[in-house]
Amino acid sequence: MTNSPSTETKRKTIDLVNKNLAKRYRAEKRFRYYGLASIAFGLLCLLVLFTDIIGKGHSAFLQTEVVLEVYFDADYLGIEDASNSAQLAGANFDGLVKKTLRERFPEVKNRREKRELYGLVSSGSGYQLQQLLSQKPELLGTTQKVWLLADDDIDAYYKTRDKAEGAFTGRVQGNKLQWTEALVADGAVRTTFNTTFFTNGDSREPETAGIRGAMMGSLFTLLVTLALSFPIGVAAAVYLEEYAPKNRLTELIEVNINNLAAVPSIIFGLLGLAIFINFFGLPRSVPLVGGLVLTLMTLPTIIISSRAAIKAVPPSIREAALGIGASKMQVVLHHVLPLAMPGMLTGTIIGMAQALGETAPLLMIGMVAFIVDIPGGVTEPATVLPVQIFLWADSPERAFVERTSAAIMVLLAFLITMNAIAVWLRKRLERRW
Repeated sequence: MTNSPSTETKRKTIDLVNKNLAKRYRAEKRFRYYGLASIAFGLLCLLVLFTDIIGKGHSAFLQTEVVLEVYFDADYLGIEDASNSAQLAGANFDGLVKKTLRERFPEVKNRREKRELYGLVSSGSGYQLQQLLSQKPELLGTTQKVWLLADDDIDAYYKTRDKAEGAFTGRVQGNKLQWTEALVADGAVRTTFNTTFFTNGDSREPETAGIRGAMMGSLFTLLVTLALSFPIGVAAAVYLEEYAPKNRLTELIEVNINNLAAVPSIIFGLLGLAIFINFFGLPRSVPLVGGLVLTLMTLPTIIISSRAAIKAVPPSIREAALGIGASKMQVVLHHVLPLAMPGMLTGTIIGMAQALGETAPLLMIGMVAFIVDIPGGVTEPATVLPVQIFLWADSPERAFVERTSAAIMVLLAFLITMNAIAVWLRKRLERRW
């Protein structure tokens, strides 16, 4: 008995369908594997990047110090009253450091060897002694053991001297190497937590360079940005969603807002240079101008996220409020805004995180200047953390390499924290309708 033509046709059709389904399933499986491979590759690249940054930068959080027995000689320093700031400012503390080093190594006689000897400690050691005496005037005329910052070459050598592959000697050669090993043998060298990295401003000497000035500059810049961008962005979003008529003008505004979100950040820097500095005459390299520029850059992000949050509020909320006699403004202020605020805050934090990591627009308005002093307000000269990283990355000293990586680690910690707060706020405050 043979199969009927209709049955044979059905069987072929079923076989063809099964074959196509199997082919589709294989394609879907390959696509899933491709996606997993892409994610794994991205995570691997991220791991390599973080490993490289942490490997280069972790040592910057430790600082090498050298102890010297310093005699605070009143006659040598020319100080009669250690509480007199004018006398302290005019005292020769640098000479006192050199004198102490010569007493520690009396065999050093010629001028070249003395220059090498003075390079064992930081050029800012005299300032350390000045600060110590200003805090404790009773030390005048006494001999004290003082831990002074080591020179950056000594610092790099001492941090690597115990490694199996050998120490990074660099410029620590000959007599300088012998003197360093003699200090190590006497227990006169140690590593401690590098507090100066977080308390000092920028410096041309790596061992005294810190990020406090850049952090304060970033703080003041972000405060200006937040104070301007959040109320303006929320007000613009409320107007466009709740009050603006739907016509060509508002459509043009919406299109331009969306386009501004994709404009390269350096364009905003050029705009700030042309308007705020050249036209209005505001000073360069101040957080006020930086905040104004970053406000222009952050506004589209805040407006777009705020509009999305307002759209997510169900129309029934508005209708219920209107139904019990609330005005349009009361509906917006008392019902829509409180419910949309979690989404608005999330978008604002993401915008602030983006502004924190920006460098190009701030370079255009002069925030690349070498600033040593810690800024005390929005109108004082300052730099920001990304620009500080840019400046240090261009420095040839090896010690600046580790400080660059350490500053990147600090910046990444801030960015990760801000994004984590945004995620937490969204999970904690959002409502599902």
